[in-house]
Amino acid sequence: MAGKPLKLSRPIRMKLREARIAHLATSDARGRPHVVPVCFAFDGKTFFTAIDQKPKRVMHQQLARVRNIEATPAVALVIDHYQEDWTRLWFVLVRGQAKLMPRSAGRERMKAIRMLRKKYPQYAAGMLRDEAPVIRITPKRVTSWGKL
Repeated sequence: MAGKPLKLSRPIRMKLREARIAHLATSDARGRPHVVPVCFAFDGKTFFTAIDQKPKRVMHQQLARVRNIEATPAVALVIDHYQEDWTRLWFVLVRGQAKLMPRSAGRERMKAIRMLRKKYPQYAAGMLRDEAPVIRITPKRVTSWGKL
């Protein structure tokens, strides 16, 4: 998906590159919230997360985050860092639109999978299949705070 890169400061871009976990907030059609920790990659304009091989209780199509995105694509993604030394706290809050990428999104989808495998050795070792469902999050607004 073409788009302008986000105008983020160098410190924020570095934190996004280094961060290992984010929390994805979705809501269902009735507005009930759901938050789940996710692995993610950021290419400068778009965030990606995938449904990996970790055991799930239901098929990927039945996961709350997938159903919620299909019903209500507005999401929030929080990437943060906590320490007991509160002068070192920071967070980045991304509000945007999420979409489950169809397999027909070939090139962009495989780019997302490559980025995720490069960032997470577990994915490179087989926890992320080529056919894994990928969620694309297009940011509309980014807010940050703290020691960036």
